[in-house]
Amino acid sequence: MKSIHELLELALERRASDLVLKAGLPPVFRIDGQMGVTNLPVITPHDARELAYSIIFSAGRDAMLNGALQPSADGSGMEDAERRMQELQSRQEIDLVFTVPDLVRVRANLYLQRGSIGAALRIIPLHPYTLDELRLPPILKEMAMQPQGLIIITGPTGSGKTTTLAALIEEVNRRRSCNIFTIEDPVEYVFEDRQSVIHQREVGTDTDSFGAALRAVMRQSPDVIAIGELRDAETMDVAMTASEIGHLVLATLHTVSAPATVTRILNCFPEHLRRHVASQLAASLLCITSQRLVPRASGEGRVPAVEVLTNSPTVRKQIEDGDSGELHLSMRDGQLFGMNTMNQALERLYSEKEITAEAALQASGFSAELKQMLRHA
Repeated sequence: MKSIHELLELALERRASDLVLKAGLPPVFRIDGQMGVTNLPVITPHDARELAYSIIFSAGRDAMLNGALQPSADGSGMEDAERRMQELQSRQEIDLVFTVPDLVRVRANLYLQRGSIGAALRIIPLHPYTLDELRLPPILKEMAMQPQGLIIITGPTGSGKTTTLAALIEEVNRRRSCNIFTIEDPVEYVFEDRQSVIHQREVGTDTDSFGAALRAVMRQSPDVIAIGELRDAETMDVAMTASEIGHLVLATLHTVSAPATVTRILNCFPEHLRRHVASQLAASLLCITSQRLVPRASGEGRVPAVEVLTNSPTVRKQIEDGDSGELHLSMRDGQLFGMNTMNQALERLYSEKEITAEAALQASGFSAELKQMLRHA
């Protein structure tokens, strides 16, 4: 059986974004969003356990190198590995992060399935991409230079939200002299200080919760605050307040569109508070993006299709009035303010021959409208 590092090297060679390990099946790679079983030997329950130990050792080594974990008495790390394995058995799943030097960073989730250990490993580049490298809308560069306000990156699981968030942070890091705080669970991309100073805080290791870290960060002289995920009303409230009082706040949220994001935020609060929250969101918002990764027409790789909602005067009034149903029309007609709908993004990629009509329709939430647009294109 190949070692975990050998499997990760092979995953990188094949451009995989994920490595999945399950007893009774060969290792599985996710490539361009599709799962594919490799022709490697089948993983036995014993193999799965050994690979899990290897992942735990790698994560423990990283923690010791970073000073987050004290070495065991014999220096082998076995004591900590056994503790984490017991934690896996009692909790049924654990999250770990580790780096393979000069190769890749990995976010791993170990879990129990049918009495054996399974693992899902997300492969993360050692260095964040730039907005240009990711081919993201130019409006994001402009937004990253704003002194204050709220930028929300949305999309379904696996759409590249964390990668886009990291690219925004790197844009600020390369072009502005700022004090940047990230609050993550776990820390994925690791940044190198450039023009800015970046502090990366991990929930569970450096702070108890997103809410506690957000309340504390206000006293830590931040210019930019990046939140791994807006998980609840408390986090959303603090994020909007921070952006209102003079900070640039970057965050992600699991929603399917920019208008749905506004609705989701408002619905997180009790009904008697929603008018106040709508006013607060309208005052603090810079932009919301919603993205999909669409297979290229060439059959190799994926390209982002990105919907953009910016806080134009019309959009601000619609949010204040709680009229999120009209936001789609504002995006469709808001090119002057850097806006576009998902269908407009897909139509542009189709016109540029980057994607096929079938891929565009599959990624669209309004396929009937897009069919008409593609006919004209």
